[in-house]
Amino acid sequence: MTNIYKNLTLCLEQIRQKTEFVPETALVLGSGLNKFTNTIDVVCTIDYHDLTGFPVSTNPMHNGRFIFGYVHKKPIVAMDGRIHYYEGYTMEQVVMPIRLMKMLGAEILVLSNAAGGIRKDLNVGDFMIINDHISSFVLSPLIGENIYELGTRFPDMSHVYNKELNDIIRQCAKKLNIEIKEGVYLQTTGPNYETPAEIRAYQSLGADAVGMSTACEAMTAVHCGFKVCGISCITNKASGMSDEPLSDEDVAIAAAKSSDNFCKLIYQFIGTL
Repeated sequence: MTNIYKNLTLCLEQIRQKTEFVPETALVLGSGLNKFTNTIDVVCTIDYHDLTGFPVSTNPMHNGRFIFGYVHKKPIVAMDGRIHYYEGYTMEQVVMPIRLMKMLGAEILVLSNAAGGIRKDLNVGDFMIINDHISSFVLSPLIGENIYELGTRFPDMSHVYNKELNDIIRQCAKKLNIEIKEGVYLQTTGPNYETPAEIRAYQSLGADAVGMSTACEAMTAVHCGFKVCGISCITNKASGMSDEPLSDEDVAIAAAKSSDNFCKLIYQFIGTL
């Protein structure tokens, strides 16, 4: 048993001391998208800092807690705030919440994020289904001793984002009359935004949107057996795609403006599962 798995087991035991709740679906709420927590019939909340050895969110847009409850009477666990590599944590720490939610019993993982639009038709306020990702610019969370209790040493990443789940997202968006696009997401380390030259390089690689999270979580989720889907909320044009300077304040404002439609879409999606 690896030290990472021992720590995860301890965190699991600490959660089980407070609740026996078993979720079916796990959600990671991206920057500015935590309004969805208002739709949850809450059973229990657990702050990250109450778990031994667990990383704590330092980004002010992330509250840093697990919320257990029901949506459409279906049991879910939501991360009200994620952990980012740029916060100074190891990649092993960054993906601890994903592994823990799988150990809690969840089978489906819904990832969301605020992202910069690289493709010209992706505008502020758009939603993009993630159909693939590029993770080559961040460390793999699977480096190091493999946790065989969770998954294989060399997991296949041919189909990270589940086609059936993506189809459901499209159907829900159509029913709600919410325009939705799709594309390839690229993760960088952050916390700095990218340079225009970097964005041009990412374009040449086939990236449609860029952000500072998600791909490492998706890889970890596939490793431990989740069915994965992801949605990016386009909160800005990527560097060099417009004359506007980039700031976290503008990202938060754009995400807040899109949050109502995001909540409707995810609420409908969970109800359809």
